[in-house]
Amino acid sequence: MEKTVSFITQNFGKYDPTSIDSYLDIGGFSGLKKALGMSSDGIIELVRSTGMKGRGGAAYDTGRKWSQAASVKGDKKVVICNADEGEPCTFKDRAIMENDPFALIEGILIAGYTVGAQDGYIYIREEYRHLQKIVSAAVKQAKDRGYLGQNILGTGFNFEIHMYSGAGAYVCGEGSTLIESIEGKSGRPRIKPPFIKECGLFQRPTLVNNVETLVVATMVLTHGVEGYVCHGTERSIGTKLISLAGNVNKPGSYEIPFGLTLREIIYDIGGGIPQGHELQFFQLGGASGSIGSASLVDTPYTYEDLSKVGLTVGSGGILVVDDRTRVIDFVQSIQDFFIHESCGKCTPCREGNRQIDKIIGRFVVGAPRPDDLQTAERFANIMSNCAFCGLGETAQSVLLSAIRQFPEAFEVQGR
Repeated sequence: MEKTVSFITQNFGKYDPTSIDSYLDIGGFSGLKKALGMSSDGIIELVRSTGMKGRGGAAYDTGRKWSQAASVKGDKKVVICNADEGEPCTFKDRAIMENDPFALIEGILIAGYTVGAQDGYIYIREEYRHLQKIVSAAVKQAKDRGYLGQNILGTGFNFEIHMYSGAGAYVCGEGSTLIESIEGKSGRPRIKPPFIKECGLFQRPTLVNNVETLVVATMVLTHGVEGYVCHGTERSIGTKLISLAGNVNKPGSYEIPFGLTLREIIYDIGGGIPQGHELQFFQLGGASGSIGSASLVDTPYTYEDLSKVGLTVGSGGILVVDDRTRVIDFVQSIQDFFIHESCGKCTPCREGNRQIDKIIGRFVVGAPRPDDLQTAERFANIMSNCAFCGLGETAQSVLLSAIRQFPEAFEVQGR
């Protein structure tokens, strides 16, 4: 199996991302033209045949999501591209927007046509200011050349794209929170139901997709399903953009086929651990992802195989940590992050994070109370089951997985 492939990233380096003419020269917008000649059901079936799951972290089936959005009745539907990418150790969407912004615009148009939307919104995190300029310029050029606006390519399809900037809140990566932010409100999640697909932005039916998800749709419409489904495994089809970082010699964003082992990713693609140090653990999917010990390094990078050992693909982030970092110190750093990023709306997350932080602090200095571990586990499980949104539900993934993988880090002195 090839270690790295080029399907999602096949346009990288082949055109000038500041020039629509350069994009057209390599066949840009041919996927949109194909989509405009198809029915909505036909496009959905094509996307469904890829087996693609959403690339923002939740791994919801994309074909099913588009089908549900298309079935909702409404005259003013919306497609939102979630380019917030606030998950630590995740920067693959940044690579797409830097190298292939027009494919993203094309993907939004394809999604809009498929679900019957008239407006698209690109929500980019505040820290990506340079990308806001690149994508905004691409949107303007697309509109000037007739790929946005009224009666696109003479088909009667009308669609506009609007740009919005976040303000740096991690929680705004969650769909309903992102919508609240676009509406000018405080970034806090909404009660569901009603669900976003029925009542989202400005109470309009809304489809929210990640940058990578939309670009995969562009490539599938442009180049066909075969070039995608020939990669991967039976249940984890295709390729995935990963963000490899931490204690590796060659950090970066790479496109890989599903099915490589974590060892191949870390040692073959990433060049191994620097300065002769040993792998201690890795974290998958950003700060909200679980950690895995070095004993799991031969696990295949697929949805099903990772799930068997308590790990997830998530956003595609892979953080490698070597023997220079104590597990308990890493847990504390993640806990500090979630205390800072919790919106404070619900009690389980707001108070649970604070109380767990106090307990972890005692483990860090080697003076935990006899019942601290049990209390931390109990609070973490309450958060996982009762928190209002995904942030609170997954904030303790690191703690719970560390307890399973590294029980010695939580041993009480004197036992």
